[in-house]
Amino acid sequence: MAESRTTPRPEFRNINALRDLPSYRLPAAGWVSILHRISGLLLFLLLPFIVWMFDASLSSELSFGVFASAFTAGIGFVPAWFVKLVVLALIWAFLHHLIAGLRHVYMDATHSVGKAFGKSSAVVTLVLSLGLTAALGAKLFGLY
Repeated sequence: MAESRTTPRPEFRNINALRDLPSYRLPAAGWVSILHRISGLLLFLLLPFIVWMFDASLSSELSFGVFASAFTAGIGFVPAWFVKLVVLALIWAFLHHLIAGLRHVYMDATHSVGKAFGKSSAVVTLVLSLGLTAALGAKLFGLY
């Protein structure tokens, strides 16, 4: 009988995060999945700020004035540019979470779990979420 000569598989016991992870190339679908989790966490953590913005914008004309002044004068010791930056992060988190969530629902409903569709839908998700964020961010910072 002939012996099978197979090369031994590499064995990874200790993965060094600083040395090994930067060289690992994550596919687009992996980035979308990780960013979907990050955007969900960001939306959850900033939920009190979202509720305050919603309440301040709808309660009365006076509270709307306070809400609007947060984008021009800031809130207390927090400057206006930082408030706009936080709102821009919320815009990105909402858009990315929404689009990636719709992608996941579509893939679950139609059983479209192929490698090609996963890559193309991930790229579309990233382009749409970043493009819409850039457009709304330009409006937020007064570029148009």
